[in-house]
Amino acid sequence: MKALNIGIIGYKFMGKAHSNAWKNAPFFFDLAVQPVMKVACGRHEEPLKEFAERWGWQDIETDWRKVVQNDNVDIVDISVPQNLHYEIAIEAAKAGKHIFCEKPLAVSYDQAKEMYAVSEENGVKHYLNHNYRRCPAVLLAKKLIDEGKVGRIFHWRGTYLQSWIVDPNFPLTWHLRKESAGSGPQGDLNSHSVDLARFLIGEIKSVSCMTAQFIKERPLPDEAAAGTFKGAVKGSEKGQVTVEDAAFMLVEFENGALGSFEATRFAPGRKNYNYFEIYGSKGSILFNLERMNELQYFSHDDPEYAQGFKTIIATETAHPYIANWWPPGHIIGYEHEFVHAVVDFLNAIEQDTKIEPNFYDGMKALEVLEAGLKSAKTGRKILVN
Repeated sequence: MKALNIGIIGYKFMGKAHSNAWKNAPFFFDLAVQPVMKVACGRHEEPLKEFAERWGWQDIETDWRKVVQNDNVDIVDISVPQNLHYEIAIEAAKAGKHIFCEKPLAVSYDQAKEMYAVSEENGVKHYLNHNYRRCPAVLLAKKLIDEGKVGRIFHWRGTYLQSWIVDPNFPLTWHLRKESAGSGPQGDLNSHSVDLARFLIGEIKSVSCMTAQFIKERPLPDEAAAGTFKGAVKGSEKGQVTVEDAAFMLVEFENGALGSFEATRFAPGRKNYNYFEIYGSKGSILFNLERMNELQYFSHDDPEYAQGFKTIIATETAHPYIANWWPPGHIIGYEHEFVHAVVDFLNAIEQDTKIEPNFYDGMKALEVLEAGLKSAKTGRKILVN
């Protein structure tokens, strides 16, 4: 069996999620290629060693450039903050490496556009990990839409709510700095919602947006000791929050549908509430990631006396990916989406086929997200090119 060696850059939250996927994909799916967890890269050597030993990475490296230039690495997995994606991806593409990259793609549309162009010019596979596309229930929603079961789509409502920075003493992690994150929940959370909307509804034509910043400064973090979503405070010194805390967008899709996108990290009780509603001339669809194995579906084709939202449990072998996991009715979870992504990515390399979402999709999403931030700043509706 052909082997493909992976070099992962980043070892915290997403590094763990990706490692789990690379490790477990061959156990559950019949693959034509064998992923080899070759080298893990990070800035802090001791925790990096612990990470590599725990997850089964063969070697470690503290310089990402050496990973990218390593002749024994076939795939570069980018699991670091988005301000680092651009340089790593450009160098990886030029070195002929296939790229598996976390979202959002970059901190700007211009960066994303170049990343897409260079990857295409060098003929490498490029994948952007909007993992929620690979929930069986989301793919069921796509199937119902494509088969005309929803009819002409009138409305999209996307909501992504979290609560992990409500405490004003939560440290000023990289997520809250424009130089490292690009933006706040507009780029982080709404990037997922915009990707799902493009996947299910179509391209976005115009954007009107407002943003808010609720806490202006926070304690500086101890970066070495910090986890992704829970960090140690370095001392009494504080720094400025330079991104928005919440964003709300109203959009018009090219097909005439209207949509809304709400994203915040200030919603107590909501840990990772990724939710959407779709309303059309023949039916409606509701999805809630916190109940990710379920899809709510209403159909006008049902007789009047039996109409109402029904819950479809997307765990039958007829649903995508499920046959490789457990018997019907045995649910899957968040980590499985990453395994599905790894499987599809490896198959795309082996079969020389396109995979989505890719850097083009990341570029188009950033075009919408930047238009939203421009609208919030100017108070005007912005047309998306």
